[in-house]
Amino acid sequence: MNKIVYVVLDGLGDDPLPQLGDKTPLEAARHPFLDALAARGRNGTVYTVGKGIAPESDIAVFAILGYDPRVYHSGRGPMEALGAGMEVRDGDLAYRINFSTVAEDGRTIVDRRVGRNLTSEEAAQVAAEANANIKLPGASAELRATVEHRGVLLIRRDGGALSAEVTNTDPAYGREGALGVAKLTFEDTVQECRPLPGHETDEPAVAAAELTNEYLRQAFIVLDASDVNAKRRSVGSMPGNMILTRDAGDHISKPPSFRERYGADWGCFVEMPVERGISLVLGMGQVEVPMRGTGSYEKQYNAWAETALEAIEEFDGLYIHIKGPDIPAHDGRYEDKLENIEAIDAAFFGLLIPELRRDALIAVTADHSTSCAKKAHTDDPVPLVVAGPGVSSDGVATFGERAAARGSIGLIQGVEIMPALMELARA
Repeated sequence: MNKIVYVVLDGLGDDPLPQLGDKTPLEAARHPFLDALAARGRNGTVYTVGKGIAPESDIAVFAILGYDPRVYHSGRGPMEALGAGMEVRDGDLAYRINFSTVAEDGRTIVDRRVGRNLTSEEAAQVAAEANANIKLPGASAELRATVEHRGVLLIRRDGGALSAEVTNTDPAYGREGALGVAKLTFEDTVQECRPLPGHETDEPAVAAAELTNEYLRQAFIVLDASDVNAKRRSVGSMPGNMILTRDAGDHISKPPSFRERYGADWGCFVEMPVERGISLVLGMGQVEVPMRGTGSYEKQYNAWAETALEAIEEFDGLYIHIKGPDIPAHDGRYEDKLENIEAIDAAFFGLLIPELRRDALIAVTADHSTSCAKKAHTDDPVPLVVAGPGVSSDGVATFGERAAARGSIGLIQGVEIMPALMELARA
C-alpha cells in the first residue's frame, strides 16, 4: 500500500474580494508548489459536512476523515476536553469556551476573543483564579485554558448526570443536534443557557442550564477582578473578563477506530485540542509537533515539514492540520491570510513535496471556508487536490477555489475523501 500524506489547511477557502481584483486570498497568493501539485494531480471541490452548513472545525474534521458527524460526534466540548488531557465521564458537561471581553453590565460583548492578544499563560492564570473561587451548588467545575483565548469548561454534578441538550451562551454559534454551526449574523450579547426545544422539562438538561448560568454569573465577578486583567487594563489591553460556552457534550463518542474502519495505521500532528481529541477518539498515533507561534513562519513551517517527512515512515498515512489561514480570516485580514498561504507553500510544501518519498500520495484540502468579507465560516465548498502514484493530471494548472471546481473529481462530500484516498493507496 502506498503512503498517504493528508494536509488540511484550516479555513483556506474564501470569497472573492474587490481589493484582490475579484480573487480570493488563495487565488491571489503565490503558491508555486501547490500549483505544481494541482497540475500533476486531480482536483475538485468539497462540501465538508453538507450544502447549506457552515461547519465548525470539529464536525468538518470528523467528516473529512470519513466519519459522518451526525452519527459519530458527541459535541465539540468533549473533544476539546479530551485533547486538553481532561477526563470526561458519561454525564459530565463539557464545553468549548472562549475567554472574551464584556462591558460593565457583564453581558454586552466587546470582543469575543479578547482582542486576540490574551496569551496562553495569562489565560491559564485567569482559569486558576476561576477554579479557586467559583463554587457551584451540588456540582464541581474545572476551567482549563488551552491555546490563547480558547479553553474548556467541565461541569460535574454530585450524584447525577447532566445533559448536553442545552443552548450556547456564545451568540456566534448555533446548534443543530450535536453539530455546531457558525452564524453569519448575531447579537453581541452573552446568551442565557436554556434547554434545547423538546428538552425543557428534562431534569438533566434543566440542571445543566442552571449550573451553566450560575457559573457564568460568578465567572464575570471573579474574572473581572482578576490580577491578570488588572494588569492588562493598565497597559490598555482588553480584559478577559468573561467566558462564552458552546457545543456542549455529555459523553465521549466511541466510533470505530481508523484501524478497524480502514485497515491502516495513521498518525497525526495538529495544533489545536479539538483536532487532537478527535484523533485520540479515532485511535490515531500522536506525533509531537513544534508549538505554533514559535519563531518565524519559515522556521515554524519548515519544522512541521521535517516532522512530516520523519513521521510518514512510521505510519501508513499521516493527517496534518494547519490552523494558519483561518485566524486572520476571522478578523477580515485578507492580506495576512494571503501572506500565511504563501508562507505555508514556501516553507511547508516547498520542503515537504521535493523530499517526500515517491510512493506517497498527497492530498490537500480545508475543513471549511472562512470568509474575510464576512469574518465567519461559510457553507462554500473548499478546494481539494490529490496527486501521486496512479493519479493522472486533469489539466488544472493552479490551486484555487474556481480552478479546483473545473477538475475531474467534481463536487463531492467530505465523507467521500478518505475512502477514496485509501482505495487509491491500495490500487
